[in-house]
Amino acid sequence: MGEFKLPRFQPTAIAAGFVSLPVTMAHILMRSVSGVRGIVGEGLTPPVLAAHVHSFAQAVGKGKILVGRDTRDSGPLVEQVVCAALAMSGCTAVRLGIATTPTVEMAVQADPDAVGGIILTASHNPAPWNALKFLDKDGLFLGPDAVKALFQRVDENRTDWVRHDALGSIVEGPDCDDLHIEAILALPYLNLEAIRARKLRIAVDAVNGAAYRIAPRLLERLGCEVVGIHVTPDGRFPRGAEPVPEALADLGRAVREGECDAGLAFDPDGDRLALVDEKGVPLGEEATLALAVRLILAKKKGGVALNLSTSAMSEDIARKMGVECVRTPVGEIHVSTRMLADGLLVGGEGNGGVILPELHPGRDGVLGAALVCQLLTSGRKLSELAAALPRYAMVKRKFDLAGKDLSAAIGRLRAKFADATLDERDGLRLAWPDRWLHLRASNTEPILRAIAEAPTLEAAESLCRIAEETL
Repeated sequence: MGEFKLPRFQPTAIAAGFVSLPVTMAHILMRSVSGVRGIVGEGLTPPVLAAHVHSFAQAVGKGKILVGRDTRDSGPLVEQVVCAALAMSGCTAVRLGIATTPTVEMAVQADPDAVGGIILTASHNPAPWNALKFLDKDGLFLGPDAVKALFQRVDENRTDWVRHDALGSIVEGPDCDDLHIEAILALPYLNLEAIRARKLRIAVDAVNGAAYRIAPRLLERLGCEVVGIHVTPDGRFPRGAEPVPEALADLGRAVREGECDAGLAFDPDGDRLALVDEKGVPLGEEATLALAVRLILAKKKGGVALNLSTSAMSEDIARKMGVECVRTPVGEIHVSTRMLADGLLVGGEGNGGVILPELHPGRDGVLGAALVCQLLTSGRKLSELAAALPRYAMVKRKFDLAGKDLSAAIGRLRAKFADATLDERDGLRLAWPDRWLHLRASNTEPILRAIAEAPTLEAAESLCRIAEETL
């Protein structure tokens, strides 16, 4: 029998981190600062899973590693492969079962014996996909250098499997939802008495994902009546994995029929939150972060961090409140590390991901749900609160990477828009006082993203159209 070899990968310098794609594009495996993700049975196979998990164990050491997952049908089997690879690397694999990404992050952060964590979720990717997200002992995603070293060990087949007498173990972990909920309820930004007095009626669309249990639990602790849809943890994602406005018709209907104060839509791993107002109208994911930033800054002054693709709404709010606002490359780890390094108060990504380091330095849709309830104690309707936000129109486009010369296209755009402020930390961002265009390769899909924001829809569409023509 010939020697087994893992697929070879070609690292390519793209954006803030890097993405590795296999030589044959038939079985795509995305590797970046966002982890390792692919279609189960194609790019993401047992040998690929085991190799990357073993390399992670080599990085963090032979200790306790917490493993959580979303509800995808591949989850239980992927979990078995991952836990077995950890045990055969000499680690103790602690199975947390179904848990949101922020719940796992908090569990690792709270456990003094944990050397790291692994979250099995492909987040907004469709159900056939799954992924490995790697956490360090502080519950933070691995940074670019650590991720690059992890992938290099895999590609060079550098292993350190333990002998039979040094094997680790697989143990069942606790239900960590209460840890997460109690920490949220203790935040100084929440007036629990005022929230409970409002007796809010909230519709929850968990997309049959990991937030199916924790979101209703939290809301009930806040005195809310919960109307649940898509809260069966079968991982089927009936309205699609991403909580984009066009996917929220069922939630809007539930809000109207149930006479709810708001609707909350999560992604499969619960780190993103999109809102539907009391009329059943989706507000767009960008509104979640802007509303959270406005609430937090009204109670405490501090700096704000946003990624390069996030709406200027939050930046405008920060400027009005007289606090610093910084931009980072796209990717939660870039926002989180900048916030921790500079001592910034609040931030996140415009996909509905709020980050509050006082709780933990990761995106948290469950936290977002509590902040929405606090906002509603003002007596104003959610539609009124959203209408008071700075007004912009955002347009997003996706392009296939195949056959595209990204560097040449960026050069043409740079020349075409010589009057713009350039930022090349993550693809190319062209900015003017009231609009911007960001062109970058995705960390999670084999696509190129063009995102534009401007005062009017026509102006934003024009920027994306120019980008498409340039490509």
